[in-house]
Amino acid sequence: MSTLQENFLDPSRITADLTDRLKAFSASGIDVEAIMAGQRKNIEALAAASRTAMESLNAVGKRQAEILQETMSHTVHSMETLGKASSPMDLAAKQAELAKEGFERALENMRELAEMVTKAQHTTMDAIGHRVSESLGEFKQTASKTNPPSAPKTKRVEGTGHASS
Repeated sequence: MSTLQENFLDPSRITADLTDRLKAFSASGIDVEAIMAGQRKNIEALAAASRTAMESLNAVGKRQAEILQETMSHTVHSMETLGKASSPMDLAAKQAELAKEGFERALENMRELAEMVTKAQHTTMDAIGHRVSESLGEFKQTASKTNPPSAPKTKRVEGTGHASS
């Protein structure tokens, strides 16, 4: 993994910067540490999902290269087979057979690659979805512990039905 990717996917660097910024906005009744703990987990989950996506992308790329090698090898074999045809009818029959095999192999390869991508997407989205659920639960707990700032007191002005400060 490149240095840029490592720095980009380093949750500790991101959370340290975010912590410093949030401390500047620290207000009474807000648990900055609880918020930061949740955000740290969010960033770690996103970094892990990004790493999983990159690993999956690399696996798909590797498989595509393997498929290309297999296809080139099959093409060479096909040319040899066609060169051994004894008559035009035999050549046509071999061409049809090779075309059918090639088409079936191409569909199989497309299906395999689609399954690889789908599995990677599910894995990544499941991890993110799990973290979102956890984060919402943490937010609910933090919000229930937070002391809301007192609202300005208002008094009713008699006879008008309106409040004044």
